Amino acid sequence: MKKNQLRLNQTLTALVDEFILCNEPVSSRVLNEKYLQEVSSATLRLDLMKLEEKNLIYQPHTSAGRIPTIKGYRQYLQMIAPEHNKVTFRGMDLLREMLIKHYKDTPLALHYIMQLLARETDQLSFVAEPEVSNGYLAKLDVFSIGNRKYIFVMSLDSGLDKTVVMKLDYEITEGQLRKLVRYLNDELAGLRIYDIANKVLVEMRENMYQDNALVSMFLRELHKAFIDISDFYINYDGSINFLEQPEFDSKHVILSFMNLIQRQDSLLSLMRKSDAGAGARILMGEDFNVPEWSAFSVIFGRYEVFGIPGYLGVVTPLRTDYRKLIPLIRDITKTITETTRKGMMVVK
Repeated sequence: MKKNQLRLNQTLTALVDEFILCNEPVSSRVLNEKYLQEVSSATLRLDLMKLEEKNLIYQPHTSAGRIPTIKGYRQYLQMIAPEHNKVTFRGMDLLREMLIKHYKDTPLALHYIMQLLARETDQLSFVAEPEVSNGYLAKLDVFSIGNRKYIFVMSLDSGLDKTVVMKLDYEITEGQLRKLVRYLNDELAGLRIYDIANKVLVEMRENMYQDNALVSMFLRELHKAFIDISDFYINYDGSINFLEQPEFDSKHVILSFMNLIQRQDSLLSLMRKSDAGAGARILMGEDFNVPEWSAFSVIFGRYEVFGIPGYLGVVTPLRTDYRKLIPLIRDITKTITETTRKGMMVVK
């Protein structure tokens, strides 16, 4: 890399680091004194003009310093990426022990991990629960709990259990329930959850039991239960402290932030499209396709619980500590995946 380009990269990195730290437009004087003492003032001012021409930084006011643009943040993230390999977090042993302790209740373990992430980052953390559609049904159980309410328990071959409470609009005897469950296990065990929810139960109800109202209604409720467990659901956690960041001084920004986190369908779709396997990913700017969301970043990673994928991360203002958050989310998702690999708790 040419010397001039190397110096421009150093200038941009220093400017973004300082802006993240202080949340104020960064002057050439501050850059000169804190980061680039060996560069002359005249050269530094010229470099800042070049970065501005490249649309990597801009001046909010004529007499102000500079702040990074979305494009500037993206280039900054590329430049600091090699440094993430030098960063590891000590808390992974504690996280691993938590997963092992609660291996029979994965949602509870993920909830604790989400709380840990919120405390560690002071940002709004989230967990998108494992997508079970690609799992295979090992066993189906249905238990009556009274008042025509039933608990559907779907056990996957990976060892993961999903539970849904449903209410039926009709009476069904214990004997009828046992026969139905036995028959359904014979027909459905070993099939993929996605196929059961989107094809098999629909065909069974439409083609096999049109004339049997009891079985048809039961299959309809069972179909709803499988659809329910096949969907991702994003759970959020965070203390009110994250709203104390200066970015949330504006009512408009708060409303835009609330709109972003409530649009779970859009957020899940964006994470799926950006998912490239292990490591952390960042959504920002035009990634959202919603101008009002351009003030925020979503830093997330893909994990697997017993081989079934999910997402975990934080929703933050655009100005955030990427140097910490990216390797932290990388390590957490990697630890979850490795500890629960193939339905076996891997104790280290």
